[in-house]
Amino acid sequence: MEVEITTKNFETYKNGELPLVVDLWATWCGPCRMVAPIISELAQEYDGKLVVGKCDVEENDDIAMEFGVRNIPTVLFFKGGQLVDKFVGAASKDKFEEKFKALLEK
Repeated sequence: MEVEITTKNFETYKNGELPLVVDLWATWCGPCRMVAPIISELAQEYDGKLVVGKCDVEENDDIAMEFGVRNIPTVLFFKGGQLVDKFVGAASKDKFEEKFKALLEK
């Protein structure tokens, strides 16, 4: 299950017990719409192992600015409150799943 990441709840999720994956997107972004179903599917498959959140950069641009996000979609990977990986652009489910698995191994 995906959660909505906002400026108000970001720190809580980032510093939570489970690793966090944040999909930074916007409604007008074509590649974001291509990635969305993949991220949703992985969120279900990894439910209980990590938290997957969606962050609309139009409404929460301060999060994007904090991590130097210039292109979307960008997927950020956090563990122990720290950014441990970043992926920019669209990709296959296999590529994103590699990143999800690596996050759990770190």
